[in-house]
Amino acid sequence: MKRIIYSAIVMLFCLTSCERLEDINIDPNRPTETHPQLQLTKVQWDAFRSFQGTGPLYAIKMLVQTDGENSNQYYQWNRGSFDPYYNMRDVTKMAEEAERINDNSYIALAKFFKAYYFYNLTLTFGDIPYSAALKGESTDGYVPPIYDSQKQVFMGILADLAEADELLKDQNESIAGDIIYKGDSYKWRKLINAFRLKVLITLSHKEADADLNIKAAFAQIVQNGPLLGADGIDDGQLVFLNQEGNRYPEFNSSGYGSGMYIDETFINRLQEREDPRLFVFFTQTRLAQEAGKEIDDFSSYDGGDPAASYAEVNLKAAAGKTSKVLERYHQDPTNEPFVLIGYSEQQLILAEASARGWISGDAKQYYDAGVKASFKFYETYAKGLGNYVNADKVTEYLSNPLVDFSKATTLEDKIERIIMQKYIRSFLQNGWSAFYDHLRTGYPSFRRPAGVNVPYRWMYPQSEYNYNAENVSEAIRTQFGEGNDNIHQKTWWLK
Repeated sequence: MKRIIYSAIVMLFCLTSCERLEDINIDPNRPTETHPQLQLTKVQWDAFRSFQGTGPLYAIKMLVQTDGENSNQYYQWNRGSFDPYYNMRDVTKMAEEAERINDNSYIALAKFFKAYYFYNLTLTFGDIPYSAALKGESTDGYVPPIYDSQKQVFMGILADLAEADELLKDQNESIAGDIIYKGDSYKWRKLINAFRLKVLITLSHKEADADLNIKAAFAQIVQNGPLLGADGIDDGQLVFLNQEGNRYPEFNSSGYGSGMYIDETFINRLQEREDPRLFVFFTQTRLAQEAGKEIDDFSSYDGGDPAASYAEVNLKAAAGKTSKVLERYHQDPTNEPFVLIGYSEQQLILAEASARGWISGDAKQYYDAGVKASFKFYETYAKGLGNYVNADKVTEYLSNPLVDFSKATTLEDKIERIIMQKYIRSFLQNGWSAFYDHLRTGYPSFRRPAGVNVPYRWMYPQSEYNYNAENVSEAIRTQFGEGNDNIHQKTWWLK
């Protein structure tokens, strides 16, 4: 009997000691649970900056390089990057913590940011890991993810965005950690719905696909909303501060002081339309400055030929005949915000949908509102230059024969004018959106050397061949044929 009692005491002591040991071994510096607001701020900061920068501007014919060949300028790229999957780890963690505390606001925002990243990834490559992605910490060990078809990815994106809007409908409490809308869930609904419209217009080639039902889905969003309001009050934008870690990303960038100049085709388009946004984007040429020409003299701006060799363009630049990016972009730590999607882009998307007959609104009214909003953005944020892009200037601009929407008589003419305005407003904004619009519509045209074609995609990363060879090889085979991973293959959304 004594032995049984002794054994029971020993067992109780061991259990108590083990529990206390576990408590003692919890590392307070590595918490296993956090509030999702701690992830949200970083998720927003990363997402709003993720696809920006000067890289796309060479491909969309806004910049040229004079001290070496830029691969984007001459469409000589090859492999893309899966780095956005790393950003989505924070999105996934935020969703997990939101589900733990049953907070639909953060679940909804996680769905939006997931959709945003996957939208850009699938446009970059085609088929990508989607349904099986972001599961690397499985208890069964790492399982290389299969690839989903691009159609499945887009359907998942649209489903996530619709669910995000639905989850936010009854959310009245402020969303802590939100640096974009200061916790306003109703404004997030507006941004999410505007982004849904962007995804749907991207799929204009799939208008007849019954599974997507694009026209009806688009019209339903427009009818039921809510959508972004005028004057930029609802724009989804990241505002920069003159604080370490919060400054405009191009601030103090050395690239602007060396071989970076402006593409002459972009300057020509602005000159032909007498577009005063030219004065808030670029410097005058050195010769024009020395001649004392006024800033608003369109003839005092010029650029380099993007189809010529960089050495040839360098000669023109050295002679003082080529404009550069205006100093505010690399000397002002706060400069203009990065706009993930705003009223200007939304209205131009609505203009295209109206022109295509997807909705019944007035395409010209949408178009004019989109252009006016773009001018208002620069009037607000291009410090000291607002008088060049004020209300009187935009009214005058909209009467230019190459801009006036009423002068467009065919659908192609209308689409060309709409896409041109989306293109112009994308300078150091919107990442690769203008490039994808070009692939989808053919507008605007991109000048390039003879025999050079504009690619449709990027090759998959080498890391996929190293660690996920079977699945990436199958994705290539089903899309393009065995081993045919190259940049000139059209993916599903363009067929």
